[in-house]
Amino acid sequence: MKKIICLFLVFTFGLSSCEKDDICDANTPTTPRLVISFYEVKTPSLAKNVTNLKVIGKDQSNGIIFNKSGDSITKYRTSANTISIPLKTNENSVTYSFILDSGNPNPAAINTDVIKFNYTRENVYVSRACGFKTIFQLDPLSLADPVSSPFEQTDPNNDGLWMQRVIVLQPKVDSENETHIKVLF
Repeated sequence: MKKIICLFLVFTFGLSSCEKDDICDANTPTTPRLVISFYEVKTPSLAKNVTNLKVIGKDQSNGIIFNKSGDSITKYRTSANTISIPLKTNENSVTYSFILDSGNPNPAAINTDVIKFNYTRENVYVSRACGFKTIFQLDPLSLADPVSSPFEQTDPNNDGLWMQRVIVLQPKVDSENETHIKVLF
């Protein structure tokens, strides 16, 4: 009888030392990406697909992967009207080259605009399993200048800005459920 009681106690203590698994649920919101939607410049309410858009981060050789099932060339291009790009969680700005019609064999048809996004970061605790996520707030370049913008747009190749107007719709980037930047082209 003593052996059965000892075995029962060992078994009970063994079960009580187990903890539930700490696994971050895939549906848990994590650090959001910046959502950019493209619209017709003459009809700003009409969404417009870009043509072979490739987005490359500063000092990077490859672009952002838009097509997971594409080959090594097309996976970096998209022809959609909405894209999502990551912001840096360890810096207060990020610079991207937006290359329109990047797959065109005619180099004169390819147009590149560069945008530097400026923001502040806030780390928010999600859970023990998921850790922290970063929320971004697009900031003006200068707090003293009320007409300044949270981005800097340049035309590095002097081929004309294909992004004719860049409008901030939602400066707080805390989810991917809404458009943050509207681009008219």
